[in-house]
Amino acid sequence: MGDISDNKPRRQFLKHTVSSAAVATAAVMGVDQAAAQAASSGPVTSTTQGALEGYLWLKPSEQGFVEALVDHLCPPDALSASGVELGLNIYFDRALGGDWGNGNRLYLKGPFVKGSANQGYQLGLTPAQLFRAGTQALMAYCKNNVGKQFDSLSSEQKENILVLMHSGKLEFDNGIPSQVYFEHLLQMFYEAMFADPIYGGNRAKAGWKMIGYPGVTANHRQNIIEFKNKPYRVEPTSIADVN
Repeated sequence: MGDISDNKPRRQFLKHTVSSAAVATAAVMGVDQAAAQAASSGPVTSTTQGALEGYLWLKPSEQGFVEALVDHLCPPDALSASGVELGLNIYFDRALGGDWGNGNRLYLKGPFVKGSANQGYQLGLTPAQLFRAGTQALMAYCKNNVGKQFDSLSSEQKENILVLMHSGKLEFDNGIPSQVYFEHLLQMFYEAMFADPIYGGNRAKAGWKMIGYPGVTANHRQNIIEFKNKPYRVEPTSIADVN
C-alpha cells in the first residue's frame, strides 16, 4: 500500500512518515528477553535468528490477520520483500507480548474519558488489550459485512476497511474506537519496519537500507565534515553488530 490517503510510492511514504514513528526497540524484552540478549551478544546467526521465529503471544486467528496486514502495508516489490518476509509479524508478536504490550509504563488508574485530539491516548486498555479487542471487533465486522475474514479479502477490500478505520467512520460493536485501533496498528508497523533487527522486524536491515539510515553506531559522527552536503551511504550497523 502506498499511502492511506493517496498513491505516493511506498518508499516516499515511508521516508516522510518514519520521523513520526517512535522506534520502541525496548518493547519486546519482556516476552523474549533471552532471544534478544543472545542476538545482542554477537553477530546474528541462524541460531539467534531462529530464536526470533515462531509466535509466542498472538492467537492463530490473530496471526493470520497480522500477516495479511503487514503484507498489505508492505507488499513485495523491487524495493523490498514482503512484510512477513521482513519479520514484521514477529515484531508485532514480541512487542504485544512484552512489557510494552502489558502496559508496564502506562498510567491505567483512570478516570478514562473521551479526550480531545491533542490529549493523546485515553483508553483504560494496555496496548495488548487494545490490539486484542480491536482485532476481535474487526474480525466480527469483516464476517458480518463482507462474509470473509480480513486475510481472505482482496487488496481493494482490505484498503477500503483500513481507510474507514483511519477516518474513524467504521464503528465496532464492542465500542473500541476504530481510528485509535488503526493508529495503534500503523504505529507498530512503523516500528516493525525500522526497529533494530534483533526485535524480529526489519530483517536484513531492509527498512534501514530503504531510507538510507546508517544504523546505531556513533562512529558516523566522524564523517559529518567529510560528507557534508554529500551522500553518505554505508552498510547499516545493528546492535548485534557492535556487541
